[in-house]
Amino acid sequence: MRRLAWLVAAMPLLVLAYLAVAPDRARIVQPRVEQPYRRAEGRLIFAPDKVPSLALPDGSHRRVRSVLDIPQAMHFGDYVWNDTDVPAGPVWVRVDLGRQLLSVFRAGHEIGSAVILYGTDGMPTPTGVFPIKAKAAEHESSLYEASMPFMLRLTDDGVAIHASLVQRGSATHGCVGIPESFARHLFAQVKLGDPVAILPADASSSGKQA
Repeated sequence: MRRLAWLVAAMPLLVLAYLAVAPDRARIVQPRVEQPYRRAEGRLIFAPDKVPSLALPDGSHRRVRSVLDIPQAMHFGDYVWNDTDVPAGPVWVRVDLGRQLLSVFRAGHEIGSAVILYGTDGMPTPTGVFPIKAKAAEHESSLYEASMPFMLRLTDDGVAIHASLVQRGSATHGCVGIPESFARHLFAQVKLGDPVAILPADASSSGKQA
């Protein structure tokens, strides 16, 4: 799950600037492209006039003031959480099924990112924008007799984000599974009503952006 691939899909200006100033390309890219961001405290902070706007499945848009600086590939079970110096503000969650990544934003800044599990073809994860309907730190699925720690319910029929053993070859019955340590952070961060945008798998390759 390459963070660079996610940035290619969502923020082409950022990637062009990154390639232009990368050490192994600096001598061959002319003229130098002005960076639309600066690096600080483990994140890429966009210039005020270069702030991207991401399109959500319901047609709304969200401005992104900074993203986590994670240049290495992320694998099953990996996550990053960094909300140092990020101000209080509205929280929303972006689930990219194509990239198998979940991102958490607060006040326009990405504060967390994790590799996820999602539903199989027989029980796919629904797409759209869903408010968090319920929270439970300890939850047992009555339908599947399975533990769903740090459950954040999204739909009336039980689709939720919850802690899972995130490993290759695993899937869910339509829910979004995340590493348990990351789930603790997310559970503490969100409140009822906060929106969760789940993008279909083909949205990643389209590079849709406002």
